[in-house]
Amino acid sequence: MKRDFLGLEHLTPAQAWALLELAVALKEEHREGGNVPRLAGRTLGMVFQKPSLRTRVSFEMAMHHEGGHAIYIGPDEIQLGKRESVADVARVLSRYVDGIMARVFAHDDIVSLATWATVPVINGLSDYNHPCQALADVLTIYEKLGQLKGVRLTYLGDGNNVLHSLLFAGALFGMHIVAATPAGYEPLPEVVARAKAIATGTGATATLLRDPRQAVAGADVLYTDTWVSMGQEAESEARRQAFPAYQLNQALVDVAPAGVGVMHDLPAYRGYEITDEVADGPNSWIFDQAENRLHAQKAVLVDLLER
Repeated sequence: MKRDFLGLEHLTPAQAWALLELAVALKEEHREGGNVPRLAGRTLGMVFQKPSLRTRVSFEMAMHHEGGHAIYIGPDEIQLGKRESVADVARVLSRYVDGIMARVFAHDDIVSLATWATVPVINGLSDYNHPCQALADVLTIYEKLGQLKGVRLTYLGDGNNVLHSLLFAGALFGMHIVAATPAGYEPLPEVVARAKAIATGTGATATLLRDPRQAVAGADVLYTDTWVSMGQEAESEARRQAFPAYQLNQALVDVAPAGVGVMHDLPAYRGYEITDEVADGPNSWIFDQAENRLHAQKAVLVDLLER
């Protein structure tokens, strides 16, 4: 029976830890110059409705490191759900490739791809979640702090797909996730409820706050994301008026303990959700985090596609 990677919430804590440990091992193997071609002869079809620097290059290089091949399929080539139905795309690609990674607007499209495809489907991003990013995030935190259980991560800003996956990741790995968002921009209640249900077995907690200064006090990690995601351009002005108090700037970093890590999944809109001083400062883990997209995704690919 084929398996997919649609969201961290579908994993058990044991499965999540196994993926993380595989990512650690594959990164170490790469640094020692000994990549093993586990995916030789395997091809990944990459379907993009949204452009992305990190998603495209990291998946292409992940397949290259593991001896496989990746094919980029841009929005003009398919027009997923418009020129061709999602079901037809899934069934056709399944005849050509060994796995499908898709970066889409609507989460329903990822679910439909997985339903109709006969090869594994990987969620490269949807409006509901961003599991590949969250796996890279926990890999980064694990490397920096040497542990995940009991780590307090504070997220500032929009209660979006990135926060949803961080809540699930925190629940699986025993972390404490604190999210400070403006009124009306909270994460979906059903996501919070599901994360809390997962957390009952790991000791994790999920806390929603309004006050960013209260949220960052005692944090081990500070995390932010863009205030306006692709597809939300019509809301730009309203969002930029709602979020200034949640900007990750030096004044907020100074409220947190010394040595707190700073994370952002990129692209960063400097001067809005984060300042140059913080993004490029001594607390920043942002580019280590970006690098870890490669190694986290290699783990997902090897787990799903290795013969």
